[in-house]
Amino acid sequence: MPIAVDIDVMLARRKMSVGELAERVGITPANLAVLKNGRAKAVRFATLAALCEALDCQPGDLLRWEAEDAGGADGDGRDGDDGGDAAAEREAAAAEREAAAAEAS
Repeated sequence: MPIAVDIDVMLARRKMSVGELAERVGITPANLAVLKNGRAKAVRFATLAALCEALDCQPGDLLRWEAEDAGGADGDGRDGDDGGDAAAEREAAAAEREAAAAEAS
């Protein structure tokens, strides 16, 4: 997923448990775990604001953008600065798949 959630980092910095944060924010620990583990499809601005207030941080401390191709140049899941164009690479791969499918039929 291109948006990474770093709630666990802020929880560790603040020495706070998931349960305590969930109580302060007003959501269930299960819903906080879904958000924390990157499985949420969306987050309400009100929830994001409550998280920031409880953790005394900015939204950028909790959320960051990562390139979609999980391999990255250095294998850490981030798009390394290798000079390549990831979008062009994805388009080329899609074109190759389409050509292979056309040949197969």
